[in-house]
Amino acid sequence: MFIKIYDKNPDMKQIRKIIELLKNGSLVIIPTDSVYGIACDINNRKAVEKLANLKGVKLKDADFSFIFDDLSSVSEYTKPMSNHIFKVIKKNLPGPFTFILDANNNIPNFFRKSKKTIGVRIPDNEIVMIIVKELGNPILSTSVHADDEVREYMTDPSLIYEKYHNSVEAVIDGGYGKIEASTIADCTGDVIKIIREGIDTLRY
Repeated sequence: MFIKIYDKNPDMKQIRKIIELLKNGSLVIIPTDSVYGIACDINNRKAVEKLANLKGVKLKDADFSFIFDDLSSVSEYTKPMSNHIFKVIKKNLPGPFTFILDANNNIPNFFRKSKKTIGVRIPDNEIVMIIVKELGNPILSTSVHADDEVREYMTDPSLIYEKYHNSVEAVIDGGYGKIEASTIADCTGDVIKIIREGIDTLRY
């Protein structure tokens, strides 16, 4: 299924279609404020395993991002953070950043043995934010990669659909994606460490 949704004033009928797919354990390709991602409902174990299989990794080794719609819901899944860390995160989100934080016991139990941390994303993209809000819990996401050595990520939704239509139930066409992924910052220690410089620079 190839679904066109506009970033400004997304069509709620189309959004509800995506919600239904996610609730039923489907994989859906979504736009973000950086590169396109393959997403599923964090609470659906079969969907999460399907996502891991698609990426060719074991679930215990998978580094997927949790996509939230606001900061208050992040605290439901993470351990308390220092004021300094919170201020930096608040200053940069929504935005193209992945913050690695210590996970608490509210993450789904099939993650608990292997996951002491989670990557937190709140993309500056209305389509994804509405999907997460309407779903009622975070979604899990991993970047859509290109096969050639020159370009690391795929940006054209129609080409993404060509490549993935047999592996996922829907591809959202939210316009062209960016060619650079999010910046990754490890916030599990006293000092924030940049793991990957991405599309934007962290503001302190």
